Amino acid sequence: MTDFLHFDEYLFHLVNAGCQNRFFDWLMPLLRDKFVWLPLYVFIASFLLINYKQQGTYLFLAMVLTVGISDSVSSHVIKKNVQRLRPCRVLEAPKDMHLLVPCGSGFSFPSSHAANHFALATLLLLVLGKVFRWVKIPLVLWAISIAFAQVYVGVHYPMDVVAGALLGILIGGGVYKLVSTLNLTLKNS
Repeated sequence: MTDFLHFDEYLFHLVNAGCQNRFFDWLMPLLRDKFVWLPLYVFIASFLLINYKQQGTYLFLAMVLTVGISDSVSSHVIKKNVQRLRPCRVLEAPKDMHLLVPCGSGFSFPSSHAANHFALATLLLLVLGKVFRWVKIPLVLWAISIAFAQVYVGVHYPMDVVAGALLGILIGGGVYKLVSTLNLTLKNS
């Protein structure tokens, strides 16, 4: 286990310091800021509710349920039991790391940002991807960019975001299975 944790620290330094550049220093803190994505969330909700009425309402509620489950499981169940410290709590900034945002008071494993965004992306990919095939790659890239940003800014180790992504995929897929019993199918309008 010690070798695995050392490897994770090595990967952290590879991303956090090795990828360091002025453009990423500006972009990565923005990518992990929930308020930056608020217009996207409002657009998706509005699009679904306006174009798909009742089915859109069900999908919107499924999105809320997905993020609620993902955030609760990652933050209140796993993090509190694993209790892995964030890299910004373990390493000495700026000597050992490149910290671009406040460290955060919670634990590190798994990344709730990664879990929540991968859960939402998975649900949307499974539902919207059937009608709008082009949306699949942007959804995956969106979730990956947020997960990568967590490591780049110094608040998570790489395995935190990988575990968060896997958790999110499982939860997003599980909620999709649950809501598919409601015959949640969208047709191109």
